[in-house]
Amino acid sequence: MAAGMKKLSNTFVWILMGLLMLGLAGFGATSLTGTVRTVAQVGDENVSVDKYVRELQREIRAVEAQTGQPLQISQAHEMGLHQQALSRLVALAALDNEVGQLGISIGDENLQREIVQIPAFQGVDGTFDREAYQFQLDQIGINDTDFETDLRKESARTIVQGALMSGVEMPRSLTEALANYVLARRSFTVATLSSDALETPVAAPSDAQVQAFYDENTDRFTLPRTKKLTYAILSPDMLLDAMEVDDDSLRRLYDDRSAQYQQPERRLVERLVFSDEAAATEALAQLEVGGTTFEQLVRDRDLELSDVDLGDVTRDDLGEAAEGVFSAEIDDVVGPLPSQFGPALFRVNGSLAENIVTFEDAEPELREELAADRARRQIEAQAEDINDLLAGGATLEELVGETEMELGQIDWTQQSDQGVAAYDGFRSVAEAVQEGDFPEVAFLEDGSIFALRLNEVLPPRPEPLDSARERVAQAWTQAEVAKALEAQAGSVLTQLATDGDFAATGLPFRVENALTRTAFLEDAPADFMTQVFEMEPGDIRVIPGDGAALIVRLDEVLPPAETDEQRQMQDALAAQLNQALAQNIFDVYVRDTQTRARPVVDQQALNAVQASY
Repeated sequence: MAAGMKKLSNTFVWILMGLLMLGLAGFGATSLTGTVRTVAQVGDENVSVDKYVRELQREIRAVEAQTGQPLQISQAHEMGLHQQALSRLVALAALDNEVGQLGISIGDENLQREIVQIPAFQGVDGTFDREAYQFQLDQIGINDTDFETDLRKESARTIVQGALMSGVEMPRSLTEALANYVLARRSFTVATLSSDALETPVAAPSDAQVQAFYDENTDRFTLPRTKKLTYAILSPDMLLDAMEVDDDSLRRLYDDRSAQYQQPERRLVERLVFSDEAAATEALAQLEVGGTTFEQLVRDRDLELSDVDLGDVTRDDLGEAAEGVFSAEIDDVVGPLPSQFGPALFRVNGSLAENIVTFEDAEPELREELAADRARRQIEAQAEDINDLLAGGATLEELVGETEMELGQIDWTQQSDQGVAAYDGFRSVAEAVQEGDFPEVAFLEDGSIFALRLNEVLPPRPEPLDSARERVAQAWTQAEVAKALEAQAGSVLTQLATDGDFAATGLPFRVENALTRTAFLEDAPADFMTQVFEMEPGDIRVIPGDGAALIVRLDEVLPPAETDEQRQMQDALAAQLNQALAQNIFDVYVRDTQTRARPVVDQQALNAVQASY
């Protein structure tokens, strides 16, 4: 019973989330008292200011955790967080009022048992620690009396919740019907008439046909909502030539990258260590006469090849074994050779040649890197001054005249991904900008800064035929091919209705047996199986595909297979439907408790709380 109550309690608040859409539509607004202590009265229960503040803070912190950004109270209001917090507290208060009228309580002994079992209140020895208890309550800004009262109420609500939701079951006939629907099967024969099999190929359209098709289908060639933007940008690439890089800095960076620019000759090596040289020598002898393999030697030691793989190693890595390993050929096994763990056999799997990049060869790359880094820092230092110019009323055009920024324009849509629109930073600002917004400096991922201005918003509109001509011609061709396929498939349909012989059609065909609604056929349209299940045995239908027509005959209607899958699906559906029914019942009950409790909101108290932020 306790376990069941705990499980129900954990889902309690989530169930109440479904009620938030009710908002405060049925709440009255009045001033309850002259002092600001409660924000709502719900029957005999009240929602205190402290509870409301804590709940609102919890909502704000949850959003901040998701976004990683601080949230202002004005933004919280725009998102409706204040209303969500109040709605949840009113719903809980209505249930508390109902529980109180029912006279349900868990008693002091049960309350104590609940508290001492909470891990956060336990010491290092796993027992209840009063100091930890008090510390945790101080962290969330609540005293022990209020906490214990809230816990007592929550436990009582859980009892009511369990009474309402436990044992709720949908009729078994419903789950069986749904399972039978999903797992029903069909067998059918399908022939494919592709565009290559058309008796008369579709010719290219004339200009008149393209124009007529465009006029009849203008809605298919519509340009998306477009923002005409002007922007000023300053990128590190624009400043590279002006950046001075001294030779000492280049040399220091080259030395720091010595591991990258000075790579000695290396070998890809596996090493198998033995207890003594005699054992290693014996193993090598077995390898030489073909009595075993290196892989078998590794397995005999209860090891995997990954356990003996050293990767790529240099002479310095191998120490005294270096000469023997580096003089071996690929796939040779050499040894016994010394290693830090004892005598070992080494297998050489590959060779990596020496790769030395001189300072002179690396200099252009290093110079560009240092110059780009200095350019980014210079841009970052200029960003605040440029923003001040914009704040002082400078236009983007004036900004270009006074700084090293360059001006650009773009017709931006949500599909734009070329040039400056390839940057996430630009796209987010372009998406958010509204008419009348003042330009502000923003950063791009490569260290560039930019500011933009919205000149005009163009609504969705027909694309001119000149720019859409190729796509219009392609769409006309597809439509005409579909018509030709349908007409030719009609004659095949007539033939099949007479003799039923798919082989006589000359088309490629196949027989599919016992497929369910969820079956996937690679060359069929998405609704293919839906249409198959609409057919009766013996029916023949033409189903349009992508550049083809599928001619289908339904051969057999089959019930679900008697398998574990069917039973598992029925059990899963039953659990899902039972849970949905139980939650719906509980939702109705919560709404009813709110209606009967007649919540009244103290708008003056709410305004005072919001002003205090």
